[in-house]
Amino acid sequence: MEKVLVTGGGGFLGRAIVKQLLHKKIRVTSFSRGRYQALEQMGVDQIQGDLTDAQAVMAAVNGMDTVFHVAAKPGLWGSYDSYYRVNVTGTRHVIDACRAQGVDKLVYTSSPSVVFNDSHMENVDESVPYPDTYLAPYPKTKAMAEKLVRKASEQGFLSIILRPHLIWGPEDNHLVPGIIKRAGKLKMVGPTDDLVDTIYVDNAAWAHILAAEKLEQNPELSGRIYFISQDEPVSKWQMANAFLKAAGLPPVKGHVSAGVAYAAGWFFETVYKALRIQKEPPMTRFAARELATSHWFDITRAKKDLGYYPKISTQEGLKQLEQYLSRKNQTHLKN
Repeated sequence: MEKVLVTGGGGFLGRAIVKQLLHKKIRVTSFSRGRYQALEQMGVDQIQGDLTDAQAVMAAVNGMDTVFHVAAKPGLWGSYDSYYRVNVTGTRHVIDACRAQGVDKLVYTSSPSVVFNDSHMENVDESVPYPDTYLAPYPKTKAMAEKLVRKASEQGFLSIILRPHLIWGPEDNHLVPGIIKRAGKLKMVGPTDDLVDTIYVDNAAWAHILAAEKLEQNPELSGRIYFISQDEPVSKWQMANAFLKAAGLPPVKGHVSAGVAYAAGWFFETVYKALRIQKEPPMTRFAARELATSHWFDITRAKKDLGYYPKISTQEGLKQLEQYLSRKNQTHLKN
């Protein structure tokens, strides 16, 4: 790797990948909808554009030898079309641009949610099939995008697909802030002892760079999918409480059944759609199912093929998160 493009380089995971690439003295360009001061301070070339703009993507890919396609529309609420345009059409534009510009390596960031079948997933590996139906547009469109990458690989295009689960750490702008924002209002859903996988952001970034390096060394890995995690399943409520503790907040109290949460999700979705409310509902059917089930994965393939292991333990990651949140709080108080 000499010249690398990271789509979504200003985002949480994208920025972590950028930092590690720069540490390796690799020239990095970020392609994002906005411009980011943090990237400017790191000396990263920034191209401002939208994944839905094929010409913009084509121009961004020009001259690159490797692309990390990290950008996506996340979340659990929004129109299907808005997810499709970014996650599916955007990924198609990236693949088409790579082919047209002669870029021969792509690492695609997917999600374990593409195979979530609304039930417990315990120690499953990459052979688990896609479900027939999805309860939200995010997992559905990410699955469609993943299939586009797989199809391109079957046609000779070199790519690897990674499925990180519940990425967290300092500078997180989604998972940890969402839990902190709901402090005092959160309730445990379903079983309290079910397990989930998570992954610290720097471990996820390192896995992406490993994938690109191994793909260059071993092209026969092209088209393969890898779950990546801390390799340490934990209770989701134990992890949520650890995030709250890092922020100096009290733990989650109270409990609702899986059935009640699902019914609430159905109710909120119905009302929000009828009233065309844009913000995310307090509960959705997909969230209710995820919160009430175990989902952790066998990462043997990633260990064997990529040499991946979690370099930063969950305990060390939580310590770094607590330090970050403390600094952030102190800065906020000064201002």
